[in-house]
Amino acid sequence: MSSVPSAQVCVSSSAATALGVVSSKAHFWDRIAPKYAADRIADYAGYETTLHRVQSLLSVQQDVMEVGCGTGSTALRLAPFARSLLATDVSPQMISIARQRLAAQPTPQLSFAVADAEGEAQGAGVYHAVLAFNVLHLMTDLDGALRQLVQSLRPGGLLITKTACIAEMNPLVPYVAVPLMRALGKVPPVLILKAQHLLSAMVRQQLEIVCSERHGTQGRDIRAFVVARKPG
Repeated sequence: MSSVPSAQVCVSSSAATALGVVSSKAHFWDRIAPKYAADRIADYAGYETTLHRVQSLLSVQQDVMEVGCGTGSTALRLAPFARSLLATDVSPQMISIARQRLAAQPTPQLSFAVADAEGEAQGAGVYHAVLAFNVLHLMTDLDGALRQLVQSLRPGGLLITKTACIAEMNPLVPYVAVPLMRALGKVPPVLILKAQHLLSAMVRQQLEIVCSERHGTQGRDIRAFVVARKPG
């Protein structure tokens, strides 16, 4: 009987684990996609501030990618400010809804695709800007995800992010409420981050921090808006 090299076994096991993680993430977001699409934005004024801020950083000479685009509402707002915008999400159901919205609101610059933000870099060195809104705290491996996103950027390109820093909330939320809601299947796995954790992870990927802001208008804002530049 021929034997299988141990390295090959490790690679196959690792690939199977990665596929299982992606499938689990996609299943969660597929399940809640209709409700997610129908939910209203809690802090609409803060959302509009972020949109205007991002629009000021883009130009119609730029190719842009968004990861974790959900049902596409933000991509539809931002696409007119770019030459092209590829918006991706791990959930096929989210992307299906996004494509329905695109059909109802044709935007030539915009396209949607199913892709995992933690998977292989999309178009290495292609994009002038990569957008990641409300998704980095959902990564399995923050450093690994940032590494892939940086690979997609051109030299001098911008990583434009908004991230829930759950560790800045009352400790009962991240350490009691979140585990309970996870056990009930109400929330996906999340990283318990502070803004400084996010900034440090970006610096580890050799990114230059351009700005760190808060745009919330209702009480304490735990969502850090961070722009970082890939060395040119």
